[in-house]
Amino acid sequence: MFNAEKPSLNELPTSAQLIRSTAIAAASAVAILVTVVLPAEYDIDPTGIGSVLGLAEMGEIKTQLAAEAEADRIKALEEQGALVTQEQSSLMNDIFSVFVGAAHAEEVPSEPVQEWRDEITFTLAPGESAEWKLVMEEGQTAQYAMLVDGGRVNFDLHGHGSGQSETYYKGRGSTGEEGEITAGFAGEHGWFWRNRDQTEVTVTVQVRGEYDEFKDAS
Repeated sequence: MFNAEKPSLNELPTSAQLIRSTAIAAASAVAILVTVVLPAEYDIDPTGIGSVLGLAEMGEIKTQLAAEAEADRIKALEEQGALVTQEQSSLMNDIFSVFVGAAHAEEVPSEPVQEWRDEITFTLAPGESAEWKLVMEEGQTAQYAMLVDGGRVNFDLHGHGSGQSETYYKGRGSTGEEGEITAGFAGEHGWFWRNRDQTEVTVTVQVRGEYDEFKDAS
C-alpha cells in the first residue's frame, strides 16, 4: 500500500496567504459577474466591457425574449379570463331567457283594444249649441271620448225615448271627457253642448260599442 508523505508545517500556506487567496477569488468572481454574467444574461453592463465583447447584445436578446414570453403568458391568462367571463355571461343570458320565456308563456293574452267606430268634429261660436245622439236599444253600452280645443263647453249627457227620459251627467266648463253610456231604455242617448266662452271652440267626439246609429240631433 502506498503511503503519501505528509507535508511539513513549513509547506502549508499561512493564514495571510489563505486570506489573500480568498480575496483574490472573490474579486475574480465579482469581476466575472460584472463583466460577463450581467451583460450576457441580464443586459446589464456597468463597465462597458460587455458591449465590447458582444455579451451585452446577447443579454439584450435574452431580456427581450423573456419579456415577450411574459407578455404572451399574460395575454393567454387574459384571454382565458375573457373566455370564462363570456361563458358566464352566455349562461346568465340563457337562464334569463328561460325565465322570460316562462313568464311570457304564463301571461294571459290581453284583448285587443277596439277601434273607434265613429268620429265627429264641429266648431261652436260663442253662445252656439249642438246636439248629437246615439240610437240604442235597452241594455246596450257604448264608450265615448270627447276633446274640446280652444276653450271650454257646457254639456248635458242624457237620453230619451219610449216615453222616458234620463240625465246621465252634466259638465260645466269642460275641456274633455271620456266614459260610457248604458241605455236604460230604447231611444236616443247623447249630448247637448253649448259654448259659454267668448272664443270659438272645436269639439271632437269619438264613439264605439253597441248602438245602431250616431246622428246629428240639433
